[in-house]
Amino acid sequence: MAGSIREGIRLYRAKRWELSLAELLQAEPAGSDPQDNADLAYYLGLCYTKLLRYDDALLYLEQVVTSGLDLLRGYQCRMALAYVYSVTGRSKLAEFELNHLIEKGYESPQIYSTLAYAAWSQKRVDSSVDYYRKALSLDAENANALNGLGYVLADSDKDVRKGLGFCKRAVELVSQNPAYMDSLGWAHFKNGDLPEARTWLRRALDLAPRNAEIAAHMRMVLGEAKS
Repeated sequence: MAGSIREGIRLYRAKRWELSLAELLQAEPAGSDPQDNADLAYYLGLCYTKLLRYDDALLYLEQVVTSGLDLLRGYQCRMALAYVYSVTGRSKLAEFELNHLIEKGYESPQIYSTLAYAAWSQKRVDSSVDYYRKALSLDAENANALNGLGYVLADSDKDVRKGLGFCKRAVELVSQNPAYMDSLGWAHFKNGDLPEARTWLRRALDLAPRNAEIAAHMRMVLGEAKS
């Protein structure tokens, strides 16, 4: 393995995404070793995903998937592709990647949670709830699925009280996640508890001050408090 690739991988594992990317880019163009090429594409795709440079990420993630050199990495990259498609509003493409994995015999809470998010993005509330429940049937303590199910139930007014309970459990499991705090604050708001809503949304904003969704939730809560 080329030295730049090896150092880039080390930096990626240390969560130093920018430095990892810079190191990996020095290895381009890749040499003739197919495994080095696969390693480079894999970690470039992951780095670009971490840095929210999604169009660049797609280029490399798709290279890994189409190469067929490593089944496990192909699975991981399809998951990453599904995530990128979901957060960039291409939910049907996300569903395609995830359903492909299910057809191949892969099942995990992450797959079903991402399917749930894709369904929610398309306003298919019942499908989203079903997918989150499927994720929890595989792992009852999966914080991501608990948070997602709680948010969907509360935001859609499908079952606000149960939604609050799921959101509370997610925060109990992962206490410093601003997305989970946001969901809990929003669920409190939907339950009519404005003081608790403000408390949790403020905590979420303290951890993620530039998050547009959390800020929007806080504005709605503060506006309600003034009315």
